[in-house]
Amino acid sequence: GFCTNLLLSQTPERILAQTNNKTEILCQLKKEHVGVYWYRWSQERQNFEFLMFSNPLGKATYGTNISQNKFSIHASSSRTSYSLHISHLHASDNGTYYCCISQSSQLLLGSGTQLVDVLPLPLKTTQAPLSKKPVRCITKSKATSKKG
Repeated sequence: GFCTNLLLSQTPERILAQTNNKTEILCQLKKEHVGVYWYRWSQERQNFEFLMFSNPLGKATYGTNISQNKFSIHASSSRTSYSLHISHLHASDNGTYYCCISQSSQLLLGSGTQLVDVLPLPLKTTQAPLSKKPVRCITKSKATSKKG
């Protein structure tokens, strides 16, 4: 079974990111543990996907088809906080990320971090259309006066 609890705190609650950038999610533990699991809930695919597990010694085990170049875990020296680093962001990374610990055959979930709207890279030509707009307005008004 899954249940959310107060033994894990996750920050931030929400991340807005851009394609190809990277981000990180912090998970702080208030309890002894044998390792941290990371899962992603995808609204689009309606599935809960196992990303990776990291034991207190820092050894990581990855889920099926999970890229080691994309996901990595960094633990604090005290092993009370773990951060999940996600690089080369893509729209397919959207979803809610959970850090979890296993306790008496239950998986305790953190509060979840929503990674939303991985936006495409901004176009360098955003300034050009803005300067043309007023000109368009003038040509429109000329066109209407001709009709009249």
